[in-house]
This record gives sequence, C-alpha cells and structure tokens, in this order.
Amino acid sequence: MATTIIEPGFIQPPSIEPPFLRQPNASVLFGERSRRLMALAQGHAMADFLRFMGHLAEAQQHTLDSQAAPVLPDTEQIMLCKAHGMPPLGTQTLLRDASWREGLSTLLERVAGQANPTTSAAIARLQTLSAAALEVFADRLLSGDYAGLDLAAAPLIGAALQVYWVRLVSALEPGDFPRPDVHTLCPVCGSLPTASVVRISGVEQGLRYLHCSLCESEWNMVRIKCSHCESTKGIAYFNIDGGDEAVKAETCDECNSYLKILYMEKNRAVDPVADDLASLALDILMDEAGYQRSGPNLLLFPGSHDA
Repeated sequence: MATTIIEPGFIQPPSIEPPFLRQPNASVLFGERSRRLMALAQGHAMADFLRFMGHLAEAQQHTLDSQAAPVLPDTEQIMLCKAHGMPPLGTQTLLRDASWREGLSTLLERVAGQANPTTSAAIARLQTLSAAALEVFADRLLSGDYAGLDLAAAPLIGAALQVYWVRLVSALEPGDFPRPDVHTLCPVCGSLPTASVVRISGVEQGLRYLHCSLCESEWNMVRIKCSHCESTKGIAYFNIDGGDEAVKAETCDECNSYLKILYMEKNRAVDPVADDLASLALDILMDEAGYQRSGPNLLLFPGSHDA
C-alpha cells in the first residue's frame, strides 16, 4: 500500500476546489463590522475607542452605499496585470480618482458628532487640507511611511481608502485577479494582511485566509506557515490567559514576526479588523516577547487609539 507523506504546512485539500480569493461583500461588510465593534465594546477597557470605531465602520458603510460606481482600470491594464501575476488594483500603480476624497468628506461629516476633542481636532485638520496634501497623506500611509504623519488623522484616511478600494474590487470579477506565486501580499491590491481567519462551513472548512488590510479581500494560504516569510519552521501560537480563544497570535521564529489568527469555529462573529482592534493586549504581549507585527491595521497607528 502506498503511503503519502504530508509535508509541514500542508493541509489536505477537499475534493472540491475552494475559492482562492474571497472578494468582500460590499453590501454588508462595514455594517457587520460596526455591530461587531459595538458588541466587543461592552465591558471592554477600551470601550470608548471601540464604540467610536463602530461609528466609523457604520459611516464607511453609508459612504460605500451612497457613492456611484468607481473608475476602474481599463480591460487591457487588468489583463496585462493578470498575465504578469501583478495585482490589478495595486497601491503603487493605480491612479486614484477624486471619489476617495469625496468619500473621506462624507466619513468626516458622519462621525464628527461621535468624536472626542482629540479626534474632532484631527477631523478639523483634515478638512483644511488641500486635495494635493490629502493625496500625499494617502501615498505615505499606503507606503508605510508613518514618520511625522498625523497619527490621530491617519485612521480616518485609512477608513476612506478602505471604502475606495472595496468599491473597486467589488466592481471586478474573480477572473480578473491573478493567482500569484507569492502568497504574502494581497493579489488584488498588493497590500499586507491585517490578520488571518480560519473559516468554517463547506469547502472552506478549516482553511486559513489572509485578510487584506486595504481592500478587504481574502486569499487562501495553508496553515502552520508564516504569512510573512512563508517558513514552516518555528511557528507557534499565543493568546492571553483567560482571554478570547478565538483570537491568537501566530509567531514565526525564522523572521521574528507575528500576525493574529482568528478561529470562526470558536466564534462565528469574529471580524479581522474589529477583533484585532479589541485585542491590543495581545500585541503588547508579543512586543514584550520581541516579535514584530508583520501587517498593519489601517484604523490603528501608534498612539492613535488615544484619539
């Protein structure tokens, strides 16, 4: 009888091919996140922060629902990107149109009444910036150049950019996106993941999907494998004693990085962005242990949670 040896990091696939890419459900994405944030805020030490983020997510859904169809790259550009395994909505190649700034304006108006004094001041600063200055801000945020950035205002810019990219990806078809050889970056926009999710039900049962920090797409990556350097060695999992079993930190000793992993079998309601924001104690634990976070959350920057 033949014996099959399963290599580390390999999960036996189901008989039916699961989707490699999961596009965001634009009609409910931010609304569901808002409800999750409000639920997480109950009894939480950072309740005010989580509630404001819930209002921000609600404003994101309103903005998304109220805007017209986005300006997409032409078909030739999309096919060229697919042929070369490049993200068709790449942050470094896509020419943003003005609608993302219009979305930002709507967001700021919607959340102004829920903001504390620090956030209100950040909103006022953003409202005085020129279009050119806002584009520079967005470019720096998307490239990870945070030095000297207005960190209180950065999550608001991040929220507007998420809305813009969700509009874009939702207007394309699954066949427009390549299946790249490198799994550490989003195949839609080239961004890093915020977290990963182990899904349940159907052909996705037990499969891990990385969740994009920008366009909210998810792409399949085998488990017990570093989402940053793709090593299968030195992978470990940590959580807070007595904390939520649905949220853990997956660490890699090869590159000294970590990214949170969420288990839907423990809690069907988990949301990669919301539950990441609500588990900052786990980030502190990982920092004290000497691990570096490998992917951003565009709604949270160092010091911005005080805003």
